Amino acid sequence: MPTSRRRRAALRLAAVALLPAAVAGCGDAGELLGAGATPTATSPARLWPDLPVASSPAWDFDEAETETVEGVAVPDDDVREADPAAIVRAEIAAHPDDYTGNEAPYRATAARMADCDDGSGGHDDGDGDGDGDQGGCPLLKPYYRDLTGDGRPDLTLGFRLPPTNQTAVRVYTVIDHRLVQVMSNNDAVSGVELAGRSVIIRSPSEVAGYEYRLQWTWDADERAMLLTHDEMLRTDDRERAGHTRQAEPSPTASPSPAPTSASPR
Repeated sequence: MPTSRRRRAALRLAAVALLPAAVAGCGDAGELLGAGATPTATSPARLWPDLPVASSPAWDFDEAETETVEGVAVPDDDVREADPAAIVRAEIAAHPDDYTGNEAPYRATAARMADCDDGSGGHDDGDGDGDGDQGGCPLLKPYYRDLTGDGRPDLTLGFRLPPTNQTAVRVYTVIDHRLVQVMSNNDAVSGVELAGRSVIIRSPSEVAGYEYRLQWTWDADERAMLLTHDEMLRTDDRERAGHTRQAEPSPTASPSPAPTSASPR
């Protein structure tokens, strides 16, 4: 039976009558103390409200672009069965302006791929770090982790881009039985991390004690990795005496394979 209006009013009055006792008990038991003055909250100030709405972005980030990798088999739709060296060679073939010819920005990369065996997971260049920086196969160790949330591993692949000091970072997944590149970035890279559905790329800054951090996150609607964070942050090694990292020129200064996205620095 529904509670009558009069009974509901009586219950509210009884609850209000109990409040002083409850508050007093809480104060006595916990001996609440004041925390001091609180800064006044300031709301964001909107500048130039009469500016017309922008019709297009200032820079083309190619955020939602993907690219199907042609000629690379993916047995059983398992990206772990795809040949990393063949994937890089397919990119080189698909973008000759970037990799072949005397004027190509990454012309040495194609030549050094001859040092990579089929099925290669990255070779050492003789110095023990496996980065291919002083010659040899430029392909780095591949990493497999589910970044798309479909329960299957995806491929995060890196390779050096001589003669520059840049590193290519790519992410591949299988969509409709095809190998698809869903993230591409070329930059002077000081570190790469995988966290949840994200790839975080750290790059040196021209400002001592700072670095750039780009975070790419999988978007199920776009079926691509989107650039979700672009930050300039203090580094942990800023107090090391005499340690200054030299920044590589921004990849926006030279062409890079589509769909490469880089932040305007």
